Amino acid sequence: RWPSLLKYYSHTDGVSWLEEYKARHNAGLEAQRIVASFSKRFFSEHVPCDGFSDIETLGCPSHFFEDELMCILNMEGRKGLTWKYYAKKILYFLRQQNILKNLKEYLQRPTDRQSFLEGAVLIDQYCNPLSDICLKSVQAQVDDITDKVRKVLRSKNPRHPSLASKAGEVLIPEVELQRQVLDAMNCVLYEQLKYKGNELDYYNSLNSYIHQVLIRRTGIPISLSVLYLTIARQLGVKLEPVNFPSHFLLRWCQGKEGSTDIFDYTYIDAFGKGKQLTVKECEYLIGHHVTEEFYGVVTSKEVLQRMVGNLLNLGKRESTDQSYQLLRDSLDLYLAMYPDNVQHLMLQARLYFHLGIWPEKVLDILQHIQALDPSQHGAVGYLVQHTLEHIERRKEEVGPEVKHRSDEKHKEVCFSIGLIMKHKRYGYNCVIYGWDPACMMGHEWIRNMNVHSLPHGPHQPFYNVLVEDGSCRYAAQENLEYNSEPREIPHPDIGRYFSEFTGIHYLANTELEIRYPEDLELTRATVQKIYSSGKE
Repeated sequence: RWPSLLKYYSHTDGVSWLEEYKARHNAGLEAQRIVASFSKRFFSEHVPCDGFSDIETLGCPSHFFEDELMCILNMEGRKGLTWKYYAKKILYFLRQQNILKNLKEYLQRPTDRQSFLEGAVLIDQYCNPLSDICLKSVQAQVDDITDKVRKVLRSKNPRHPSLASKAGEVLIPEVELQRQVLDAMNCVLYEQLKYKGNELDYYNSLNSYIHQVLIRRTGIPISLSVLYLTIARQLGVKLEPVNFPSHFLLRWCQGKEGSTDIFDYTYIDAFGKGKQLTVKECEYLIGHHVTEEFYGVVTSKEVLQRMVGNLLNLGKRESTDQSYQLLRDSLDLYLAMYPDNVQHLMLQARLYFHLGIWPEKVLDILQHIQALDPSQHGAVGYLVQHTLEHIERRKEEVGPEVKHRSDEKHKEVCFSIGLIMKHKRYGYNCVIYGWDPACMMGHEWIRNMNVHSLPHGPHQPFYNVLVEDGSCRYAAQENLEYNSEPREIPHPDIGRYFSEFTGIHYLANTELEIRYPEDLELTRATVQKIYSSGKE
């Protein structure tokens, strides 16, 4: 009945299954109640933060609650889209909270017990909490590569110490034997398995996620270095991470162990097919001279800091994701490691303020910044004032605006909520989730989008549409036409507005229907008229 929950039980435990069933049943009812309430409570909010606060005080076992959310997400068919949408948001939050707890526990361990691979997996899990990523499976894939390296080593040197069953627990002292390991690694990784640095799509976030590096066999210098270093250590070769500017490297000691002389090391570029570099060649790699401090070894925490820093920069570059999910996730990770970093606390406060989410948390962050650095009082004061105004405005908000088709001012609106449309000019497929009798955007947007060049300009109905590429757009009526081959629109926000896909059109959920009460009948009539005549 509950295969996903087996891991929570031991075969030797005496379990009262009736009590467990009752607990699971009650957790399921609680999960359904909360999910059902989210649409009504948070329809107008992109991130239902207040709802997450409620979930933190759950009175039922979290693994049972999660299991019910998974059941909702795995419901077959094209129904229950709104339930699935909010179940996904809640599950995302719950799993992230758990991963953050694991990360903090990891950071509290002694340095020698902080595996670089485990740290990379924790970052990967936090940014992809709905994916099935676990250290055990990632480690198994790394072990598989390690076994392939041993096979190559065996063909070159059958008596190599790395082939012993206890290899990896004891470091190999001889440099020549270490070299044989690295040569075998390069042969397997770059020649047999075709791993390579992703030069063509360097700024893709997938390059930073270790499970994606293993699937796609490509990455950036730091993710490939973590993989390379892990395999080397499992074979008895101690490589160390080097936080080299612009290009992460590993170092391999050729002299006395623990030497502080940078010339006693060879530097390895995992991004460049394991190429071994001198100090001078490292400088050629980035095109300028650097001081000795940049050749020093760094801790696992500093490696994670750089990995998260890369994701932060990618998050700032995002333009299509309106919720800035990657930026929010990477800020969470950075502040879990460095909770008193004023620069990143301020960035988080500004981001939440910009998105209009979690105003109470914004005030907490600003209070923390003020305590850490009183010189920030100007910026803090500005944000505090506007956040308090935002909280007051929320209290004064009246009910949703309702648009009736029968109103005279709406007589020019031809299309209705839930119809699958095609853009005449750009060819994209989309679904309508809102409309205005005329363009409601500001003068600057109208000018930038060259709306006045349209035959009817801004004085025509405009439609809010969810596009198949994941974006949301505002399209003029004259640019839209019925889609002759309607199909599902793979947009992450589809469940926020619609409860079901009928195969031809979408059905608005309760909250959207309240705002457009006369659209559903028109959509059905339109669909019947267009698609039944098409079949004839």
